[in-house]
Amino acid sequence: MFTRSKFVRVLATFVLLAVASTAAFADTIKLKDGSIFKGKITSFMAGKFTITIGEGARAKQLTFFANEVESISFDQRNQADNVATTPKPAVYQPVNNPPKVVIADNPTPTVVTPKTNTVSNAKPIEWSVKVLADNTSNGWTNTGWVVKKGQRIRISGDGTVSLGGNRSTTPSGEDFEDANKLLKNVPTGALIAVIGDDNNEFIYIGAEREIVATRDGSLFLGINEGNLDDNRGSFNVKVAISPEY
Repeated sequence: MFTRSKFVRVLATFVLLAVASTAAFADTIKLKDGSIFKGKITSFMAGKFTITIGEGARAKQLTFFANEVESISFDQRNQADNVATTPKPAVYQPVNNPPKVVIADNPTPTVVTPKTNTVSNAKPIEWSVKVLADNTSNGWTNTGWVVKKGQRIRISGDGTVSLGGNRSTTPSGEDFEDANKLLKNVPTGALIAVIGDDNNEFIYIGAEREIVATRDGSLFLGINEGNLDDNRGSFNVKVAISPEY
C-alpha cells in the first residue's frame, strides 16, 4: 500500500528539488518520519501547520498535523521585502524534559521589555497547552517550544485550579501566604514561566503578558506555589511566538 509516510517522503524529495533554486533561506518543517520541507509557514490552525512551497504558479501548500512534526525552524526575514536574510531560527520542538529547578535565595521576577522599534507583518505562531497545577514533571509543563533570545512571546491563560485547603486561584494568583513559593513578591498560584531546564530566573505571567526571551531554551510554564502535592486542575494557556526577532 502507498502509505501517507511513503507519499510524504516522495513528495518531499520532489518539492525540495523543485524549489532549491528559488530560495536561499526558508522555514523548515521536519517530520517524525525524517522528511524535511522548506518553504514559508503561513498558518497554524486546528492543530495543523500549513507551509507554502515555491512561488507564483508553482506554489504548493502542504498541511501537517502537529503530532506528525518533530521540529520547525523559522528563518528571520527582511522587514522591507520579506526576503530572507541572515537566518536566526526559532524552533518548535516537542520535548518532555522538566526543568531541573534550583531555587535562588531571593528569586525575583525577570523584567523584560518588548521591542518597540521593530515593525513586522509576520503573524505569530500560536499554540494551546494545559498547565497542570499539581507536581507532575516537577510542577512544570513543557510548552513544546524552544525559543531563541530576543523572540517576543505572548502568553495568556484562563481557568481555575485548586491549591488545596479550600483555596483556588485563576492565573492572576491570590494573596495567600506561602513562604515557599518561587516568586515571593507575586501572588500565590499565579501562572509563571521559565526558559531552559537549568534556569531559576522565573517570570511572572499572570492572566496575560508579553515578554522577550532573554536566553535560548525550552519554554516551561507552572504555578507560583511551594507545595503542589494537594493541587488539582489546570490552566488553559495560549502561547503566541513571533517567528521574527
